[in-house]
Amino acid sequence: MFLLGVAIAAFVISIVEGMLGLSGMVAGLYGPLTTIFLLAILIPSIAVQIRRFHDQDKSGWFVLLAFIPFVGGLIVLVFMCLEGTRGANRFGADPKDPAGTEAFS
Repeated sequence: MFLLGVAIAAFVISIVEGMLGLSGMVAGLYGPLTTIFLLAILIPSIAVQIRRFHDQDKSGWFVLLAFIPFVGGLIVLVFMCLEGTRGANRFGADPKDPAGTEAFS
């Protein structure tokens, strides 16, 4: 859902920048609104990745795999697409299990 929200926001921002004639002003690639948006979602994006690793009962430090040249981003993408562990793990209850979330409310 986070990625869907980011994609919709980026689409709207790109349309606004196109109408205002601001496209490609920052380093020839992004408009200023897109640059501000990308900087604003940097930390939340890392937090979502860490949460996904925790859902799979892995350490959040696995996010650093993305820094491996050429294949790191692909490895993290594969991990992000994997399903989390069933039931509770050392990082908490399964977010898809309605009975397990009552323990934390």
